[in-house]
Amino acid sequence: MKIILIFLFIALLALSARAEKDFSALDSAASPETKSRFAMLDDVRILANGLLQLGHGLKDFVHKTKGQMNDIFQKLYIFDKSFYELSLQTSEIKEEEELLRQTTARLQINNEEIKNLSQEMNLKIEDLIQNKIQLQEKVWGLEDKVTKLAITQPTVQETNEISSLKAFVERQDNHIKQLLKIVEDQHAQLDKQHNQIMELEDKLNHIELQELAENSFTGEHTEPEATPFFLRNSTAVTYKYEGAAPDCTALYNSGIQTSGTYTIKPNGSEAFDVYCETKFGTSWTVIQNRVDGSLDFNQTWDAYVKGFGDLNEEFWLGLNKTYSITQQGDYILRIELQDWKDNKRYVEYAFNLGGPETDYTLQLSRISGSIPNALPEQTELRFSTADHDLAVINNFNCPENYLGGWWHSECEETNLNGKYVAPRSKGRLDRRKGLYWKPKKGRYYLLKSTKIMIHPTDLKSFD
Repeated sequence: MKIILIFLFIALLALSARAEKDFSALDSAASPETKSRFAMLDDVRILANGLLQLGHGLKDFVHKTKGQMNDIFQKLYIFDKSFYELSLQTSEIKEEEELLRQTTARLQINNEEIKNLSQEMNLKIEDLIQNKIQLQEKVWGLEDKVTKLAITQPTVQETNEISSLKAFVERQDNHIKQLLKIVEDQHAQLDKQHNQIMELEDKLNHIELQELAENSFTGEHTEPEATPFFLRNSTAVTYKYEGAAPDCTALYNSGIQTSGTYTIKPNGSEAFDVYCETKFGTSWTVIQNRVDGSLDFNQTWDAYVKGFGDLNEEFWLGLNKTYSITQQGDYILRIELQDWKDNKRYVEYAFNLGGPETDYTLQLSRISGSIPNALPEQTELRFSTADHDLAVINNFNCPENYLGGWWHSECEETNLNGKYVAPRSKGRLDRRKGLYWKPKKGRYYLLKSTKIMIHPTDLKSFD
């Protein structure tokens, strides 16, 4: 481009010089035709000047474009360098995670070996205790002999026998003390190994929780369907009512077939508002709904009994209201779960809910579902909160540590009324204070939303 501009510039200069020369030679004898030619030369000179200015403009444009391209190349170089550094950091994180898993596996193996060694030591201790008992019996026998010797002068043989037994007893005592010290050292080492394993498990759980948005429900196999326990009445529930309906299903059957907030009046109970959700050709009564963590579920016992929240947003209907509905017949409990990649799963149970005298004890039997079960079946699960925990297991207050009221049998990890925790939030996540679904044999599912609904057993179709 530069060469073309140079040639163009030289050509214009040559043309301009030649025109001036011709003009000076012919100026004296200029005729009308010659003057016409001079006018044409003036036009050529103007054109040449214009082309010269155009060349300068093109030259400036080329310099400007070259500078912009240099800036682009420099930015691309910085981007490539940043991407490469990010790739190296990602590789280092993966290597550290793999090393952490390998270390955890080795510590678990060491833990098993230490447990086996501890069991062997316990057996030896039991043997030593038996030997000690035998020695005590021998000592008692010696005391009897010493008593007799106090009366009669012992012989040389008896004196030697007493000295020998005393030396034997001292050796056995020293041996027992040494073994006890070894056992104490082994227990200390076992406790240290156990603490290390717990710390590594916490680190692994923290890494897994940060990856829960990626390790979602997708690809999970469903658990085989279980057989429900015996229901009080296997026939469909038939309602005869005047005024308010006894539940959402009755409202649907009466012609109100849109999801929303309505007033119901269960048999033998006062009227109250509920949220009815229409699906599967019927209507379900919603007893719990969580979508965004806007409502604090760490409430008192009285709040869980009466209910709290907004029926059109997040809420807990209330144990007393739920109990009054379920006393009208046999009901199905449906739990709907959604993870942080918007994958949805569900599980349905036949259930029985006790009254206030049983702390609203819950019994479950799985009917169907698309996720492994995380709630104990055929077991009385007592509802408890931090200020009303009658089911203390090994002096461990479950609701106080897990936050939110729930049906507990032994402090399970699953608690759909726990603290709402989003993935990759600042600070270290505490697995005991999140909204999780945790099968007994399986990993944690960090949840984005949950919904618990009930319906009479006359439902003819399931999801």
